[in-house]
Amino acid sequence: MNRVAIVTGGTRGIGRAICEQLKADGLSVIANYAGNEDAARRCAEELGIHCYRWDVGDHEATLEGCAKVEADIGPVDVVVNNAGVTRDGTLHKMSFEAWNDVMRINLGGCFNMSKACFPGMRERGWGRIVNIGSINGQAGQYGQVNYAAAKSGIHGFTKALAQEGARSGVTVNAIAPGYIDTDMVAAVPEAVLEKIVAKIPVGRLGQAGEIARGVGFLCSEEAGFVTGSTMSINGGQHMY
Repeated sequence: MNRVAIVTGGTRGIGRAICEQLKADGLSVIANYAGNEDAARRCAEELGIHCYRWDVGDHEATLEGCAKVEADIGPVDVVVNNAGVTRDGTLHKMSFEAWNDVMRINLGGCFNMSKACFPGMRERGWGRIVNIGSINGQAGQYGQVNYAAAKSGIHGFTKALAQEGARSGVTVNAIAPGYIDTDMVAAVPEAVLEKIVAKIPVGRLGQAGEIARGVGFLCSEEAGFVTGSTMSINGGQHMY
């Protein structure tokens, strides 16, 4: 059976690696993106997948976008909620807009995408939802009360929704990446990056493909007994 997967924030970084993995696993993959047309064009051309634009933090736009995917490609069997933004700052300097943007997109996006696709998965008796959390949602991080709260919320959202889907063949899991060698991390000053790597027991940054392979397993037929779990892929930096 040809499964259809949507990966939000799927045209760059970890999201693109996930798209590549799921396509290699035989799924029909759609990469959602918010605004970077050049990255979307490269992703579509180089991976040979469809790219659809909408803001996952916008509830109505998400419902419409997922409905269009279903009309064009077919019912959505797999959702990977990867889209996210950062608006870092300490609480006393953080604006409400910076707080709200992160909560609306990072956590609200999980709700919106699940609201659009979860009912159909339950009706058909099969589905996979994988939510991308973060080590900073598990351990906290200075200057990221918005991001840490949103990612921590994703972990709770995962456990609760997993209970709603379990008897209908729909699994809901999360992956909590540590520091991954992406463009966002590459922008960190070298001195700061050295301190980060020094705290990772394996002594290096993670690779996007390592996250993607974890997602690939959780989206597979073989992972049907895994639900409500969080897979930490962080090089041993945070264990609990």
